Amino acid sequence: MSHVYKIMPRAEWIVAQDAGSFAGSAVDLRDGYIHLSTAEQAAETARLHFAGQDGLVLLKIRANALADRLRWEPSRGGQVFPHLYGPLDPSQVVCAQPLELSAERWPDPGPLEG
Repeated sequence: MSHVYKIMPRAEWIVAQDAGSFAGSAVDLRDGYIHLSTAEQAAETARLHFAGQDGLVLLKIRANALADRLRWEPSRGGQVFPHLYGPLDPSQVVCAQPLELSAERWPDPGPLEG
């Protein structure tokens, strides 16, 4: 797996870039790790956890840059999800693209892997 993905509010991403580090959003801090998704999991994560929210971004992150802080653990429905233990360095993000969700249409961000 060459990339993992994070969906988050654009405002939090701007703060993380300015600070040079992202410790996690409220749910990440509560759970003790930063929740990430694979390319195949990202749309369902968006639908379940971010429905109807505006001002989101989808971060594409180099998985190998996260080294041993990236762990693959069972989560939703027994699927194995990537979890980042420790802060995310914004320099490890390949790109951040706007992600607009609505109840009627789920995003197709195009090919996520590549």
